[in-house]
Amino acid sequence: MKNSSEIISHESAFNHVSGRSVYIDDMQNVGNLLYGRIVFSPHAHASIVSVDTSKAKKLKGVKAVLTYKDIPGSNNFGPVVHDEVCLAIDKVEFIGQAVCIIAAESEEICRAAEKLIAVEYDVLEPILDLETAIKKNNLLAPQRKIEIGDIKSAFKKAENIIEGTLQIGGQEHWYLETHSCLCIPDEGHYKVFSSTQNPSETQLLVAEVLGLQSHNVEVEVKRMGGGFGGKETQGNHYACWAALLSNKTQQPVKIVLSRDDDQKTTGKRHPFLAHYKAAYDKIGILKAVDVELNCNAGSSTDLSMAILERAMLHAENAYFVPNMRIIGRAYKTNLPSNTAYRGFGGPQGMAVIETIIDRIARKLGKDATEIRFRNFYGEKDRNITPYGQLIERNRLKAVYEKIIRSSNYYNRRIEVDRFNTENKYLKRGLALTPVKFGISFTTSFLNQAGALVHIYKDGSVMVNHGGTEMGQGLHTKISQISAAELGVSLDKIIVSPTNTSKVPNTSPTAASSGTDINGMAVKNAIEKLKNRLSQVAAEKLNSENTDKKTKTEDVIFENNMVFDKKNPQKKLSFDALISLAYIKQTSLSATGYYKTPDVNFNRETGTGKPFHYFSYAMSVSEVEVDMLTGSHKILRSDIVFDIGDSLNKLIDLGQIEGGFIQGVGWCTTEEMKYDKKGNLLNHSPDTYKIPLASDIPNDFRVTIMDGIPNPNTIRKSKAIGEPPFMLCFSVWLAIKDAISAFANHTKDPDFRIPATNEHILLAVEKMK
Repeated sequence: MKNSSEIISHESAFNHVSGRSVYIDDMQNVGNLLYGRIVFSPHAHASIVSVDTSKAKKLKGVKAVLTYKDIPGSNNFGPVVHDEVCLAIDKVEFIGQAVCIIAAESEEICRAAEKLIAVEYDVLEPILDLETAIKKNNLLAPQRKIEIGDIKSAFKKAENIIEGTLQIGGQEHWYLETHSCLCIPDEGHYKVFSSTQNPSETQLLVAEVLGLQSHNVEVEVKRMGGGFGGKETQGNHYACWAALLSNKTQQPVKIVLSRDDDQKTTGKRHPFLAHYKAAYDKIGILKAVDVELNCNAGSSTDLSMAILERAMLHAENAYFVPNMRIIGRAYKTNLPSNTAYRGFGGPQGMAVIETIIDRIARKLGKDATEIRFRNFYGEKDRNITPYGQLIERNRLKAVYEKIIRSSNYYNRRIEVDRFNTENKYLKRGLALTPVKFGISFTTSFLNQAGALVHIYKDGSVMVNHGGTEMGQGLHTKISQISAAELGVSLDKIIVSPTNTSKVPNTSPTAASSGTDINGMAVKNAIEKLKNRLSQVAAEKLNSENTDKKTKTEDVIFENNMVFDKKNPQKKLSFDALISLAYIKQTSLSATGYYKTPDVNFNRETGTGKPFHYFSYAMSVSEVEVDMLTGSHKILRSDIVFDIGDSLNKLIDLGQIEGGFIQGVGWCTTEEMKYDKKGNLLNHSPDTYKIPLASDIPNDFRVTIMDGIPNPNTIRKSKAIGEPPFMLCFSVWLAIKDAISAFANHTKDPDFRIPATNEHILLAVEKMK
């Protein structure tokens, strides 16, 4: 079989590039298919005076027009806290809230029907920004706190103190496949094809709005055209609406959002407003940090508290802070409920400490890389996080030493400084930033997964697991894990679409843990099968050779063969063994289960071990900024990544490069603009600036470290989905370094996320 270190392409690569991959909107061959449409609120905050759907219902081709009164079950699909109604009752709380839903024979008829629905509103004053929400104390939930040491005493003794505020913007997910769902009814059973990262939660919520039990609903996910967290909870909405219309009409109903509707009505990455205060000594070592993280939750809870929590858990990033207090507050505003996004609060938390380090370096007249190195987590008394977790197998020093050499950092710093002295309006900047990212769901009970593995009589294998494929290569890695554990070639393995009727009660594919937990669950199922098959194999091998008895524990599965490891000449093919096992009435199907060991977090005390392990990485980026236009280009980016024993280097490389560039978009070009009424103004690809090919570094170098296996994980690997995103800070702070050079590094630029051309120009003006 192929070794896991060999280059193995994504299992859907050919179908993707040839256009054969099937997504929900491609599912056209469905009898009696109806199209669904949502009637959205045009107001950010208003009372509903009346709703008249009578004319729309009479339109030819319209099969159903539903309001909250037509919901047979619960009118709520809040995933954690039930504070998000499925259809508005007497008020709306954001532009894009669903008031009615329509099913008709065509999309054109749906749009015509929408125009015939009369909704009368009494407009109320909305809260549209975080500053207003803070001023009005419009808290979503009680504040959270994590604290270690004695910050009061530390600040009292401090040699130096800096204080400041950092504005951090949101981000649109911009998955290529918009929110979509197809629901097919069948005698009280509903099969839901959903673009969701969380099939079991979708199943539960659909059942609840229909007034049914979960076993009446089957959710299937073949693949998503991207998710990035945007479909962890909010894919549920479209499944519930499609199911309600399907239940009413008893016909299949499909809902697919337009790009504009998707951007206008869905939640984003949470904007943050952070206040900080830091104490440090004469060589830049942190003595105390006090951080207040305020996040814009939008109109309902969604996952805001868990996201805020992870921001707090990453507020120190890779740095040891002996005295630290982190306060987290989530505020309610009249915007679509903000939701999960790659990094899940981690980027917002890390941005603050990276700003602190950068400012300290400028105050001391030092290279920020030097200050970072001095503050890295170390050994003995410098390896405890603010929440009390011990840092084990710290890779920061190894990653740092490798990237300093491979990027030629210090020589390039000299060259950058020389360039800046010779150029007045073109300036270059250079920055190194680290990432220490915790891997596990911080909601501890979610750290579990299931699997179901079938071996058919011809020796082929079907693997079912609870994770969802959204382009990240999860199914490819699961196939590799299955083949390696069974000792067979990849062509014998197929991974089925994720389906709640095969693997129940699954956790969302999120928190970078998809391969970790589902891979271990598959391994557990295969171990059960191998135990059964080993008994059959030993019996067969012993029947052919009685000189040396084969013990079941000595049976090895490798290269499509099964043999005695002490007597390798005693062997039979895997296919022959399966055929024999079936004849001998051996079960060739097994379930698997895994729960992540030893993870816990006490929210009341702000202490525990929330993470199974940490992923480590660093990036060095060099940029050139035009001080007259605010435009910039990335000249070179170097990345060094510790991901244990990589399961698939090609896929991991894609995740690193893609995550990094997505992060660059967040901190440089992606800015959402709202008017005074709460309308998103840039809700299409011509006005919302996601990264382009021109935003990729001219010279892009990624190194995946070898020879550092990660114990107690699936095949000694590490997660890769989210950690690369935060390497974008090397670009963000390189831009700041270039702006600072405009004043010979004597002033600290006014900086924020995103650093758009406009904000760069404003920062340059202030430097004058």
